Amino acid sequence: MSLDIGHILNDWPYESSQVMARRIRGDDGRDKIQLRLDLGILQMECTGRPDGQRPHGYESLLEYYEHQLRRAKERAEGFELDEAACEELRHEANMYYHRYLAEFVLEEFEAVEGDTSRNLRVLDFCSAHAREEADRNAMEQYRPYVLMMHTRARARAALRDNRPRPALAAVRKGIRNIEEYYRQSGQEALLGSSTELAILRSMVKEIQAAMPIDPVERLRQQLAKAVQEERYEDAAKLRDLLGRSKPSQEDLEEQ
Repeated sequence: MSLDIGHILNDWPYESSQVMARRIRGDDGRDKIQLRLDLGILQMECTGRPDGQRPHGYESLLEYYEHQLRRAKERAEGFELDEAACEELRHEANMYYHRYLAEFVLEEFEAVEGDTSRNLRVLDFCSAHAREEADRNAMEQYRPYVLMMHTRARARAALRDNRPRPALAAVRKGIRNIEEYYRQSGQEALLGSSTELAILRSMVKEIQAAMPIDPVERLRQQLAKAVQEERYEDAAKLRDLLGRSKPSQEDLEEQ
């Protein structure tokens, strides 16, 4: 049997202008996710660790080290990650990065939420327990990006389900989280130039433009127009409606 994968690559040409991903059915009968790269294809498991391995019998190295931390606490012992452990965790996080990138293209937004949440746990874990300062900070540069992808996935899932208000709330929360990170890490200068913040702020405008106008806001706009046009009787009726705590749908539809 030939080991040459040239025919597979030829059937799926690489395009540098976009992230290319697909789901396929593996020889083992389970779905796989493939990500097309310039020099080949990455194939990943859809669940568990992307390479299908179970280090030390755990779903991932992160779960293994989290278990070690719990055992250390139970024994009142110290716990820290040495340089080798941190390097392994960074390598593992990179696997999950490739998978959630492919999942986002495939619009599997709940899976993106899961994998980005998992990588945020890695960042927090290394930041809290790495022995060396360099290892505590090595992945922090990626935190805004992971937060952005997590936020976009949550918002896109809500929009897919026709829930624009939760989507908007998710994006605004994501913006606050990234802004808080920049402030806490002494990077306030990036608040105005961050690509991640720019993408999320653009998403806010996108969602707002597609949202129906709030009925109360519509009344306010109509009131302002009535006053401007000196239609005082109409303005009085609109003020009366606005003064009610909950105008009826029938009242709103009449305006």
